[in-house]
Amino acid sequence: MNNTANAVPHFIQRRVLHIVFASTSGHTEYVVDALTDSLKSITPGWEIEATMAEKTQPQDLLSGDVLLLASSTWNTGSVEGQLNPHMWVLLHDDKAKTLDLAGKPCACIGLGDHRYFYTARAADHLEHYVKVHQGRLIVPTLKITDEPYGQEEAVRVWGKQLVDASKQMDRC
Repeated sequence: MNNTANAVPHFIQRRVLHIVFASTSGHTEYVVDALTDSLKSITPGWEIEATMAEKTQPQDLLSGDVLLLASSTWNTGSVEGQLNPHMWVLLHDDKAKTLDLAGKPCACIGLGDHRYFYTARAADHLEHYVKVHQGRLIVPTLKITDEPYGQEEAVRVWGKQLVDASKQMDRC
């Protein structure tokens, strides 16, 4: 059997990671890109799909083997510590409000700014959504505080935890 340079050996577990993220300043997108780059180097059998929340349909949350939700924390309006508005619309404004994740393996990333009382509270909102909609968090949530630039190692280490947790799923 021929094995081309880009082919994945048959013994490597194929996994599809579906990332849905909301980013307006680019910080969340930067973290998603850093994670994607890191995962591609350590998980040759993984396919990674990243979609912006505003381009995501509710049923898209069910695609892939693992769902990753990522959002910045917004501190505007009357209450600080909100989800990015695009993620809020997707998850709560009738789009995916009644979606059943049915035990789907999930992970979350929340970004925030230490200057606010509810730093990275988006992470809490995402975790809550997953739990209420019957998803299953497979790793502790990654929280990135302040500028994500220079925090690539923390993203890489968390990505490795995600990969390891995914391997545990195969043993269950």
